[in-house]
Amino acid sequence: MSATAAPTSPQTGEDLSMIRFADVRHDFELGKETFTALGGVSLDIADGEFVTVVGPSGCGKSTLLNVAAGLLDPTGGEVLVDRRRVEGPSPRTGVIFQQYALFPWLTVRKNVEFGLELKKVPAAQRRTIVDHYLELVGLSDFAQALPKELSGGMKQRCAIARAYAVNPEILLMDEPFGALDALTRVHMQEQLMDTWLKERRTVMFVTHDVDEAVFLASRVIIMAARPGRIYQTVTVDLPYPRTEELRLSPEFAQLRAKVWEAVYHQPGARGADE
Repeated sequence: MSATAAPTSPQTGEDLSMIRFADVRHDFELGKETFTALGGVSLDIADGEFVTVVGPSGCGKSTLLNVAAGLLDPTGGEVLVDRRRVEGPSPRTGVIFQQYALFPWLTVRKNVEFGLELKKVPAAQRRTIVDHYLELVGLSDFAQALPKELSGGMKQRCAIARAYAVNPEILLMDEPFGALDALTRVHMQEQLMDTWLKERRTVMFVTHDVDEAVFLASRVIIMAARPGRIYQTVTVDLPYPRTEELRLSPEFAQLRAKVWEAVYHQPGARGADE
């Protein structure tokens, strides 16, 4: 499968895509050779949708996300956000990486407030916004703590709050929980899901973890490697909010097995960790 159909309104036929990848290619120059990381990816992500992206080693998951963020220019094709071409980083898009990228000399509050200060949001309004998102991610009691005083999960929650605070329409997340221990990772998945259900931002979430991909997403995009392209799309027809009971259910296991098969047993797959 090389493309997914554009989401449209059943009443009006209106295009509901928030992110559109239109035949996106990206090549890297490696010495005298050219390496094709993305070989023509077409994909539509609807407004408010939570999509996860998985695939075997070298499939270009992170490259696809970086192109969507405007951090890389596509060699061919284009990415549209709300029908406007992406031509560089935008305040409309929040990006969260595996590395927390917090300012170590700033408190949790000041880290979350940083983007608002750049936007010259008045101080009283900044306080209200920061208070809201600290409460949303469960860090109200740690507002004056420095990053070195936080656990890994708390640092990532701070990074998520900072991304949300500037009111982006889209969140692009690249292996945000990859460095966490298993128990913290599960807790962070549940925390992120709770935040998404309250805020309903459009989320594109790159991961190598099949369980995580199925637990979070309404759709799982499975990529094929070399050159990176869409191999299969799996719709996760499970109710929100997702619970521990659901994670242990036969329905979840069936979907997990379907995604696992597509990731690990597609032609040329060598593993799921980029």
